[in-house]
Order: sequence, then structure tokens, then C-alpha cells
Amino acid sequence: MGGCFRVWQRLAIATLFSAFFVTMLAIPAFSATKKVIFDTDPGTDDAMALMLALNSPELDVRAVTVVPGNVTAKQGLENALRMMSLANRCDIPIAAGAQHPLFQKLITAEFWHGKNGLANIELPPSKCKVDSRYGPDLIIEMVHAAPHEITLVPVGPLTNIALAVEKDPSIVPLVKEVIIMGGSITGGNSTAAAEANIYNDPEAAQIVFQAGWPLTMVGLDVGDKTLFSTKYVEQLGQSHGPVNDFIYQVAHYLIDLAAKFGSDGTPMYDPLAVGVAIDATLVKAPAMHVDVETRGEFTRGETVANRHGAVERNVLHGDRYIIEGLDKVEPNAKVCVDVDADRFLQLFVSRIRGK
Repeated sequence: MGGCFRVWQRLAIATLFSAFFVTMLAIPAFSATKKVIFDTDPGTDDAMALMLALNSPELDVRAVTVVPGNVTAKQGLENALRMMSLANRCDIPIAAGAQHPLFQKLITAEFWHGKNGLANIELPPSKCKVDSRYGPDLIIEMVHAAPHEITLVPVGPLTNIALAVEKDPSIVPLVKEVIIMGGSITGGNSTAAAEANIYNDPEAAQIVFQAGWPLTMVGLDVGDKTLFSTKYVEQLGQSHGPVNDFIYQVAHYLIDLAAKFGSDGTPMYDPLAVGVAIDATLVKAPAMHVDVETRGEFTRGETVANRHGAVERNVLHGDRYIIEGLDKVEPNAKVCVDVDADRFLQLFVSRIRGK
């Protein structure tokens, strides 16, 4: 009898230890949640990106800062407030930022995003309030409050991020990483060379690329591989919820617009940047050195990537230069060149469905 009791006692202890270790194993998954500041110029794909971020347990959205781009700063702030209210996330600070690019006039894109930037969908008035802090100041404050923990995810022009760096360069080594939607190494969409977010503020982009922090560029070219087609929209149509139904309408608008230009789906530019924040294995992203062209007549706003990690060293000899070797160029960004598109699109649908 005593032996049986001891066996039972050992089994009970083993069960308790097993439960303890299972609990301990679950803790890292929770603690690994990324603290994110989402910087956005709220248009249609920004809306899809924001809802993906808010509905992904891997991300802890700490703030939403608004920058002009797809729409004016005023319209963008109103869009952000209404979307955050729709998602019932008024607990997250929503702050206005820059009102215009650093050195040029703003270019807005209602042509692509609808008159209000949200596919002409009229969301209910917001229950959320604007945070009184200035967007770049809020970024600075939050980075200092959580050193080495904040991931910046800017999916619009980089004006707010550049202003934060210029005001307080000490945040650079304190930021965990920066994941931007912007740029391209195979041509642009605003011009032959430049992608829209970078083209809207090239000087800001150059500041951000040269700051010296871990940076991943989720560009136009890789976004073009993530076509959200009717196949995926139909999956959203099988479920309902405030966010689900809103994104379903936005996606339909974008797919109909894409069809006018001969495409079978809409590229998920901004959502893919959030996807990379969730799971970096979705993309292939070799390290390169990236500069932003700020002066070229035909190339202003181009992200120029050095794929070889070196440049020729030209030395003046009399009336000519002679190549005497190669100088190494240090990478400053991971540049996304490929993506597991279907896995990403299924991830997106799974996070939005029924919400």
C-alpha cells in the first residue's frame, strides 16, 4: 500500500512539474511580442496593414502616428481615428505628425485611394481622441521609455521618422528595428525610377536609410508579388464583423481598380511590411547598401542599392583616373527581393476573418 502511494505521489509531482514546464515554455512566446509604432498615411492598403497589425498577437501596437502622403495630414488623421474606433482600440495613442514633406510640396493619391483615402467608404464617426503629443515627439518618448524594444513600421513617406531622428539622434541605437514599406530596386511607380513613399519625401528617406539602425526595406517590387485576388476576398466574404466587412469592401475597391489596369489582383504593399514584422521568414532579404537619390532630374526618389558590396576606387593620375581596386561598401539595409506570397496572403485572411 505504501509503495503504491509513493508511485502515485511521484506521478503527481511529475504531472505538476510537467504543467510548470509547459507554462514556462509558453512565456517566451508572450514576451517575444514586438512593441510596434505604426507610422501611416492612411489610404486603402494602409487600412489593410493597420487592421493586420491590430489583429496579430505577435505585435503590440503602442502608437499610431500619422504622416501626409496618400491623403493630406488632416484627412489621414481623421481616417486613423475612425479606423481605430472601428477596431475598438481607442486605448492606443493616435498622434498627428508632420503636415508636409521636408523640402517639397505634398503629392496626394486620391486617384488610387478614393476621395477620402479609404475607398470612398464612410466609416462611423470616431469615438477615439487625438493624442496631444506631436508624432515625432511621441516616437522619441516611447523609444526612450522602452529602449531596444520598439520596432518602427512606417508605411508612408518617412517624414515623421526623419524628424524624430533629426531632433533626437540618440534614439537610433535604442530602436530595435525599422521595417519600412518603400523603395524598389527594379524601377518605380510614381516615376520610372521612384516608388511613391520615397518619392514623396526623398530627403527624409535618405536620413532614415543612413541613420545606422537595423532596417528592412519592403519595396514596391516585392509587394507586386503579393496580389490579393478574388480568391482571397471570397474567403473574407464568408465571414462577418466590423473589421472583416470594412476590409472586404476596401479589397473589392482595389481589385476593381487593378482590373482597369490589367491586373488580376491588388498588391499588398503596406500589409506586407506588417507581415515581415510578424514573421521575417515570409521574405528573402539580402543585405545591401541603399542610398536615396535626391537630385536627379529623372531619378529623384530612387532607392539605389549596391548589390555587390563594393565600388571601384578611382585614383587621379595626371589627366585621367585609373581604377586601382575595390572599396568595400557596408550594408545598411535588408532588402526584400522575394516573398512566399500565398503563405502571407493566407496569414492576412486568417487574421482579418470574422473580426
